Amino acid sequence: MVLLLAWGSGLMAFLGGVLARCVPLGNGVRSQEFLHGLVGFGGGILLAGVVFALLPDAIERLEPWLLAAVFIAGGAVFCAVDAYLSQQGGSRAQLLAMLMDFVPEAISLGAVFVYNRELGILLALFIGVQNLPEGFNAFREMTATSKPDASHRPGAVLGLLFLVSFLGPVAAATGYFLLQDHPNVTASIMAFAGGGILYLLFEDIAPQTTMKNYWLPPMGAVFGFLGGMIGNMLIGH
Repeated sequence: MVLLLAWGSGLMAFLGGVLARCVPLGNGVRSQEFLHGLVGFGGGILLAGVVFALLPDAIERLEPWLLAAVFIAGGAVFCAVDAYLSQQGGSRAQLLAMLMDFVPEAISLGAVFVYNRELGILLALFIGVQNLPEGFNAFREMTATSKPDASHRPGAVLGLLFLVSFLGPVAAATGYFLLQDHPNVTASIMAFAGGGILYLLFEDIAPQTTMKNYWLPPMGAVFGFLGGMIGNMLIGH
């Protein structure tokens, strides 16, 4: 069940790519509103994942100084990787950003499933829903490069997203078999991921939700957070 949940949550990125392939969008205002709203929805889900899935267990288990240390370390590491990706340029930044939060979350999913199945299911739900818009954006970014080659063809990008989905079961199995007796390590990983995701929210995601003279796209974040909150109410309790 753990492996299927982790794979299913990763497969949502592939489905996001399929959606981007099947629903081509132009440069019109309505298309841009949809894209900005989709980014906002993903950001709202990410924030809900931090608030309801990643940090509560870390707050309960870790000493304040350790929680602060790993939370700041997560933000600092994601900041460094983000700065490196910006300097390198290229068309895989969105994909790598997705992996930065997907892998530690999948490790946490496998580890917490041993002692809190409901939290594991909730975490899988959050990961899957956030991966859908991230896969959508990654497909558009990689296929829109000005210097296309074989690796940037739509079929190749979809194949890459499909392969990435299998990182979920690998990471979840690592957490399940190696960290099930180390809840404090799992909580530290969750706090680390939470700090990194919070950095990404304010550095990359939140700025992309706004459009000059258009006010609806940020409502996507409200709906995304609402979805996470309802999911927490239905599954987490």
